[in-house]
Amino acid sequence: MTWDEMAPLLWEGTWQTAVMVGWAAVFTVLLGLPLGVALVVFDRGGLRPLPVFKSALGLIVNVGRSLPFIVLMIAIIPFTRLVVGTTIGTAAVVVPLTVGAVPFFARLVETALREVDRDVVQAAQAMGAGRAAIVWKVLLPEALPGIVAGVTVTVVALIGYSAMAGTIGGGGLGDLAVRYGYQRFETVLMIVTVVLLIVIVQIMQSLGDVLARRLSHK
Repeated sequence: MTWDEMAPLLWEGTWQTAVMVGWAAVFTVLLGLPLGVALVVFDRGGLRPLPVFKSALGLIVNVGRSLPFIVLMIAIIPFTRLVVGTTIGTAAVVVPLTVGAVPFFARLVETALREVDRDVVQAAQAMGAGRAAIVWKVLLPEALPGIVAGVTVTVVALIGYSAMAGTIGGGGLGDLAVRYGYQRFETVLMIVTVVLLIVIVQIMQSLGDVLARRLSHK
């Protein structure tokens, strides 16, 4: 296969990967952030202790994290079809990507929130701040560098998940690697695909690290 033949395929695969990872990252943050906050707020010693509810949430998160992504994709095929009307293509892959990443990101948010100095929270409580105000004006701002670092780690994981999505016709660079690199023995295309994935991961990691450092200096 010549470069002229590979270039359009690589461009399309890169774009599909960016779309599926981008949308999955957005949905993961929207769902995983409140879930991570709930794990802290409802814990023993939290702002609103509900140990039983917290344990139930923790169990759901642990189950979600324990499933290998390839198994998860297959297991939730009916749910994926219900949400987007199909199980093949870039749009369909966003569903399992999000379902797989939400528990992972929620735990990272929980860890970042637990690293906030308790004295800061107690000072806000002493000033009469309510639970919602403490979450929005104390916990989240103080934990923001850690949360940004968690988003970066999650996006990198999503890129890896998206590559596996090629095994079920999900599109993207993973699909190219499977259809051409593996099934058609196009070794050069396989190597270029791997290099592209490495470059994308390095760029995302570097951007996330820079942003987290800048936020931590504020």
